Amino acid sequence: MKQPAIYDYIIIGAGSAGCVLANRLSANLKHKVLLLEAGPSDRRFYIQMPIGYGKTFYQPKVNWMYQSEASEGLNGRASYWPRGKTLGGSSSINAMVYVRGNASDFDDWRDAGNKGWGYQDLLPYFKGMESWQQGADDYRGGDGPLNVADVAGKLHPLCKPFVAAAQACGIDYNADYNGAVQDGVGHYQLTTHQGQRMSSARAYLKPVLNRPNLTVVCNALVQRIVFANKRAVAVEYRHKNKNYEVTAHREVILSAGAVNSPQLLQLSGVGPGQVLSDAGVAQVHESPAVGQHLQDHLGHSYFYRANQPTLNQQLRPWWGKLLHGMRYVLTRGGPLSLSVNQAGGFVRTREGLDRPNIQLYFSPVSYTKAPLGERPMMNPDPFPAYLLGVSNCRVKSEGQINIVSNSPSDAPKIEPNYLAHDDEVQDLLEGVKLIRKLAQTVQLQAITLDEMRPGMDCKTDEQLIQDIRNNADTVFHPCGTCRMGPDPQDNVVDSRLKVHGLTGLRVVDAAIFPNVLCGNINAATIMVAEKAAHLILSELE
Repeated sequence: MKQPAIYDYIIIGAGSAGCVLANRLSANLKHKVLLLEAGPSDRRFYIQMPIGYGKTFYQPKVNWMYQSEASEGLNGRASYWPRGKTLGGSSSINAMVYVRGNASDFDDWRDAGNKGWGYQDLLPYFKGMESWQQGADDYRGGDGPLNVADVAGKLHPLCKPFVAAAQACGIDYNADYNGAVQDGVGHYQLTTHQGQRMSSARAYLKPVLNRPNLTVVCNALVQRIVFANKRAVAVEYRHKNKNYEVTAHREVILSAGAVNSPQLLQLSGVGPGQVLSDAGVAQVHESPAVGQHLQDHLGHSYFYRANQPTLNQQLRPWWGKLLHGMRYVLTRGGPLSLSVNQAGGFVRTREGLDRPNIQLYFSPVSYTKAPLGERPMMNPDPFPAYLLGVSNCRVKSEGQINIVSNSPSDAPKIEPNYLAHDDEVQDLLEGVKLIRKLAQTVQLQAITLDEMRPGMDCKTDEQLIQDIRNNADTVFHPCGTCRMGPDPQDNVVDSRLKVHGLTGLRVVDAAIFPNVLCGNINAATIMVAEKAAHLILSELE
């Protein structure tokens, strides 16, 4: 090992949360901060171009490209799990849809024994982190580092009949689902700025890279966290075929994400005793909940052939790719500057619910002919068509993520356990029935030729459920594997995000979520890091 270097804070993972922490903790030049990232720099065209996530979806240099175990609830199917492995983490390869979550979700966090984590407690962090294009108000921030774009005026014209169809079905239009009320349909807000992706790295890390007290090391694969008397004191990592050990004077902060954070804890001897023993890892501290309580959303899509042009005609032919590529390079505009998830919203499908149980998606693109193993988005259908999709907001099923060996190079075993609870099946069933209802409105019938998939022969509840089990898949929102809560037997970190039973160690990322949110989780992950930075710095006062 090289002679150890000493830092005040060592942050493992330069993802959605890690970049925030690096910025906030290094703001005081007295704090020496090291940020370790397993992947390369984010200086790649397909990362910065919004629709380039179609390319990074299967790009191993910037993507962990995990595979889950089969889930009985999906009729024995496994799922592909892309996770970001570059500066910005998954915020550098995601679909950029900006959703905070429902206010009640965070109140649930508070009510689970996590003081200071209710919605009103967290609203100042949400406001402080964002620069909402429409300006600040009681719910939105106007001068934060993260640009949130209102792209309603740039979206495909077929978004209008979708919104009108939803209104015809009694669903209210909502101009800002991140404002006072989440319910309703509208246009998705995106983390973009001037036609480029606004990842956590671009928002938080890039502006401060020249700070003398901040060191960023890419392509640094962390091997383990080193403990002395149950205190995290150092981090071992591998970089350019050499091993290094660096010492943390104050804290080690684990921000490697819902997959890699529990993996690294277990590799370091923190986790369920049997898991560690089976993997050949000596136990440092018994923490039964590490890797447990995994939750994720499932999505399901119906495809409709259209009687007018969709993005298929722009993105499929070589000349379309060339034309819009040139347009993007010259103007940072056009369809390549957006996400394909353009409209949608949050809906309660039945009476008596206290918050939405279904998220809707409308995308003016289809990919029923895409080759297996290739990103569908880069292979749209040769005819005009669109997608209507749903995902479940409320998740009761829990899975787990555990190491299978003592090597950090071996992917952990991911067991999502999708659709283990009947309520989730019911929510998705009601969701696809809502899709059918939307598709049959005058507004969507005017642009639709037929339902391609699953097709109208699929109509009974039993058939619809089997179609869900055969085709629904992750929408890439894993969380909960280092859950926050007061009981060390059932949770990993306390309300200050300190690992129970250890000192000098926190987990700060989506792994700490006590439950998955209603909607996309990237915004909340960034918020968690803002809150964590405040907690850490307040302890120095």
